[in-house]
Amino acid sequence: MSLKAIAAVLGLSVTTVSRALNGYEDVAEETRQRVEEEAHRRGYRPNAAARRLKSGRANAIGLVYPVCAPPLTDNHFSDMLLALDQRLTRDEIDLLLLADKPQDSQRTLNRTLRSRTVDAIIVTHTTPQDPRLRFLQQKGFSFLAIGRSDLPDTYAWLDVDNYAGSQLAVEYCLQQNMPKIAWLGGNEPYTFVRDRRQGYIDALGDIPPFAMAAITPSRRAGYQQTCAWLAQKRIPQAIITDCSALAEGAAMALQQAGRLQGVNRVILIGWDGLPRDSILDQPIIAIRQVTHNEAGERVAEMMLAMLDGAPLAQLQTLWQPWLQLPSDA
Repeated sequence: MSLKAIAAVLGLSVTTVSRALNGYEDVAEETRQRVEEEAHRRGYRPNAAARRLKSGRANAIGLVYPVCAPPLTDNHFSDMLLALDQRLTRDEIDLLLLADKPQDSQRTLNRTLRSRTVDAIIVTHTTPQDPRLRFLQQKGFSFLAIGRSDLPDTYAWLDVDNYAGSQLAVEYCLQQNMPKIAWLGGNEPYTFVRDRRQGYIDALGDIPPFAMAAITPSRRAGYQQTCAWLAQKRIPQAIITDCSALAEGAAMALQQAGRLQGVNRVILIGWDGLPRDSILDQPIIAIRQVTHNEAGERVAEMMLAMLDGAPLAQLQTLWQPWLQLPSDA
């Protein structure tokens, strides 16, 4: 549907229709309403290039995703991504995925900033001394981090209290009089991996960690490590994993050994519980956080507020996790 058709129906010039749809103030309010109603009825959307030219914005947000991170088919992340995109779409803002290749992060960001194709950037899988965030701060470019970094200056972020979540798991095991608690965690350099592990260590207090493993965060690795622990003379009374893939691997090993349930069971607690497509029916204790749909919605709202000039100190969200027992599921 062209501007000419709308103009002909309303008896207006094409220029007037164009200016009305693109928000120019020299168009009478009554005329603007007539044009918008007719455009809406016909399913017409203003030209994106014209809107960008007038506002000076790209009407797009970039999301930096490391290619070495878990694939985009990961249920948790894909749910968040979909909710984020749907919310931004309501404000006619595009979400662009930027592949963050190892040893090429700064070059990718430089190209994006020079091209002016995005108004702000979302950075995922943050590290404690994240060079991407430092670079964006130095350039004065708007960004939001999903996960925190140890930056000295204020920046926008959304995170879960990973430290507190692992503490909840340890405290539960100690309340069950099970101090032999093993930690099954990933070997990635991300901040959440560090914080979840540190929460486990600190919650033990004077009790030494029974066993700790930093391995590839996969079902296979979780299965193999748990089998190795079960083959020893002294086995853990509880295992805490820092992701759902490791949790499923551990659960499969425990089930195979007859220790996932019953009097000889080893308590298994996993961040985010078992994967949604897990082949196991037996639920485990889960460290839960807000749904990834809620996270996507929140990230979108924070980005929109950022584009409207909200202070960075007001764009920081820390959600508290909770422990979900199988009886609560």
